[in-house]
Amino acid sequence: MMTLFILFWPLVIALVIFILRPANAKKIAFVASVLEFLIALLIVVQFDKSGSNSLAFNIPWIPSLGISFSIAIDGISLLLVLLTTGLVPFIILSSFESPAPKPANYYALIMVMQMALVGVFTALDGFLFYIFWEMALIPIYFICLIWGGENRAFITLKFFIYTLAGSLFMLVALLYLYYQTPGSHSFQIDAIYAAGRGLSAAHQGILYWGLFLAFAIKMPVFPFHTWQPDTYTVAPVEGTMLLSGIMLKMGFYGVIRWLLPVVPVGASSWAMTAIILSVIGIIYASVIAINQKDFKRLIAYASIAHVGLISAGLLTMTRIGYQGALIQMISHGILAFALFYICEIIFQRTNSRTIASLGGLRNNAPILTTVFMIVILGTIALPFTSGFVGEFLLLNSLFSYNIFLGVAGGTTIIFGAVYMLYAFQYMMLGKSSPQSSTIADLTSHEKMVLYPIVILIFVIGIHPDPLLQISEAAVSDILKVFSTQSANLK
Repeated sequence: MMTLFILFWPLVIALVIFILRPANAKKIAFVASVLEFLIALLIVVQFDKSGSNSLAFNIPWIPSLGISFSIAIDGISLLLVLLTTGLVPFIILSSFESPAPKPANYYALIMVMQMALVGVFTALDGFLFYIFWEMALIPIYFICLIWGGENRAFITLKFFIYTLAGSLFMLVALLYLYYQTPGSHSFQIDAIYAAGRGLSAAHQGILYWGLFLAFAIKMPVFPFHTWQPDTYTVAPVEGTMLLSGIMLKMGFYGVIRWLLPVVPVGASSWAMTAIILSVIGIIYASVIAINQKDFKRLIAYASIAHVGLISAGLLTMTRIGYQGALIQMISHGILAFALFYICEIIFQRTNSRTIASLGGLRNNAPILTTVFMIVILGTIALPFTSGFVGEFLLLNSLFSYNIFLGVAGGTTIIFGAVYMLYAFQYMMLGKSSPQSSTIADLTSHEKMVLYPIVILIFVIGIHPDPLLQISEAAVSDILKVFSTQSANLK
């Protein structure tokens, strides 16, 4: 029942806010999201780390078509449910001092977005997974279109078309697998797995790209990334946080749950190509980030670079790559949220995101400067920060797979230090500018948002084992697929 509650509670609150349109919509959304997170923590306490699944709910939905309302939470799902339910309260709280017009609509859409994200991370029926996947696109589309910045209509349409096109490829692949299931066809994940693994290597390779394209656009991986920088820049800051902190993890989750175990032979055959594309994305996005003048746009390209490393490590299909990808997804969500929030704080005070026009901000904002520095250190993977754990595991898996790709992927640390420390130096430590005289330090409200994030950066960096233990059994189950398939081929 807790799985049902954590899925539908945000939708209930969204409907209440949208229909009643209360004046305190943001407070209702915040309290509801905190309750959602507390339920997620209760699930963690009760979760069986051995791998047995006691949090499943499965009833027939459209029996004549083999469609079930099947949801469950295993270790992989739980980490992403925790990220979703943990970040949404902070995203809502961060908006309190700069409320959006039509707040009832705004916060209702955020809650619908949360419901769809949780649905993606818990669905065990291919049709249901696709429904939630598409549902997640609708609220973020309207958030960006209505509350976005300049030229938002064209940019949001491009984002919508990109992701919808990728989703159609995924739908075709799922339908093909559905008709390969024996007997009465089914979308249940076990049936989809069996159908995919029963295909020839050539057919698995075709299906691999049909599914991977949808997930690569969402992540996004080079060269399917072109919608991202513009969308992140024009979206309202809460929309950008949802996109970068949580929504792009849908793509990684799709790879973990609905790609690699479905077509393991196709995944092995095309792994090198996909990893090379991911590594190209690391270098390409990093070089462009170094040349950015707008700080928000710099963060957008930095996100592409970090996403490339997660994708490359994950596609090695090793235990350490899986675990590294999962913990880096958590870290990236936390750090991306903090960076975009700090960017918004600076913009609200100075009316500028241009790095060259900002300088000497530390003189009047020492606490902001300190928090900013800690977030940057996490982003560039300093030891004892959350960013280090994931990047170490991912690079380890990449070096084991191919030393040259490992070296190329490792440039993310060097490039990251260049563009992040460059931005920090010019904005916080550079020569004083007219804007620096008008900036004020963090308010009590902003400290309430950022201080817990700083604590998490160090807690995950120093003691990541609880997160790794949660996902260990589920990762082992997926890895058995590859060993079994390899044995059958022999």
